Amino acid sequence: MKSFASDNYASAHPDVLVAMQEANDGHAPAYGADPWTARAREILKGHFGSQSESHLVFNGSGANVVCLRLACRPGATAAICAAGAHVNVDEGGALEQVGQIKLLAIPTSDGKLTPDLVATQLTRLGDEHAAQPSVVTITQSTELGTRYTPTEIAALADTAHTHGLRLHVDGSRLANAAAGLNTSLTAITVDVGVDLLSLGGTKNGMVLGEAVVVLDPTLADGARYVRKQTLQLASKGRFMAAQFIAMFEGDLWRRNAAHANAMATRLAERLGRVPAITITQSVQANGVFAIVPPAAADAVRPRWPFYTWDDATGEVRLMCSWDTTADEVDEFAHALAHACE
Repeated sequence: MKSFASDNYASAHPDVLVAMQEANDGHAPAYGADPWTARAREILKGHFGSQSESHLVFNGSGANVVCLRLACRPGATAAICAAGAHVNVDEGGALEQVGQIKLLAIPTSDGKLTPDLVATQLTRLGDEHAAQPSVVTITQSTELGTRYTPTEIAALADTAHTHGLRLHVDGSRLANAAAGLNTSLTAITVDVGVDLLSLGGTKNGMVLGEAVVVLDPTLADGARYVRKQTLQLASKGRFMAAQFIAMFEGDLWRRNAAHANAMATRLAERLGRVPAITITQSVQANGVFAIVPPAAADAVRPRWPFYTWDDATGEVRLMCSWDTTADEVDEFAHALAHACE
């Protein structure tokens, strides 16, 4: 089965599996004290600076909880986010339940926060009767497939820092944003004032694992304790680390993401020719959002699974992956166009 439901459905890249197999060699120290983890952390320093500290975790939800817990000061345990952000709608309440963090969610049309939107949640700073934010969290690329430019991120960082807040990036698809912008990972994180990063790999060809990347050295001391307390410390960490080495030592992260982005662009171009289909968001990463007649969507879904994003409007989400082929895109687009006739 190939689907357009989620890049999480995709297989693991062969290079990642080879790396895991090579790490499966005899005994090695547990809990990240192995040479693979040391190597992975050095590689990530190459992307995010010598002052950065990286801690591998099991999944994106865990990475987000750890990052936002690190960002929150005593008495100021709220995070500003877009209403459609993954932390708000797809973490099962983990930020509230596990992190004890209140989310101040702001509606947006494209999944992106702006300094003006953030400012709406800063009017009661210092008021003990109001939840006090410590952090602004953004998703790159967003849940709607859009992305932030370096200039936009820098403006958000300036706003956050001016008011004593941190800026966190949920980067489960950071690679797709960097590939789409034709820039480095550094240019959309370190260089523009990001303090904390949840670095994704699973959606881009890894089996499992994400990384908490602490970019502000003043936040680094408690990271390993918070990771343990959040149940995100792997005993056989070498198998996660081996994947990060395979993904980030060379340009596999970029090649996989660029291919997924290109397939989404191809799909949007073909669906855009169908009069009954309306593309609803700018295609800037590996997702296509479109309003499709429900009957047509239901007709092709058994062969090509995908999710309905908004039942009221018929908007669907179509995700491309590192292993999506041009032929699959064309066949799916043809089937959907035929169903719309």
